[in-house]
Amino acid sequence: MRRRFRKVNPPPPLMLSPMIDMIFLLLVFFIVSTMYMSELRSIPIRLPSAKNSETLKKSNFTVSIKKDASLYLEETPIELQQLIHKVKIENEKNPEFSIMIRAEEEVGYKAVITVIDELRGAGVNRLGLATDLEDER
Repeated sequence: MRRRFRKVNPPPPLMLSPMIDMIFLLLVFFIVSTMYMSELRSIPIRLPSAKNSETLKKSNFTVSIKKDASLYLEETPIELQQLIHKVKIENEKNPEFSIMIRAEEEVGYKAVITVIDELRGAGVNRLGLATDLEDER
């Protein structure tokens, strides 16, 4: 009685390169989507337009001023004194700290100047005013 041995083929090698490609593709997707999500963290308001303005890449805080002169830090309503307190704390941590001010088109000049004056008094030297380009309207 002789046994017959079948020739057993080794299993095919595992192809890792397509899997690695998919992992990098997912990684790029999440990085890009996270970058866009950080820009959208503010309440929707109508900004005034400007022909000659430059685009800033990033600010640490975004302060929005609605037409009733109410203030928002990112999406959260906030009083001026609370805002100044948070700004002072952040400014101590980060000397390159900056604030982007987004005021609605109908907001009075006095309300914007009051906020800017208080922020300057808190030690913030990097302020920006957000506008829409006239072409985007």
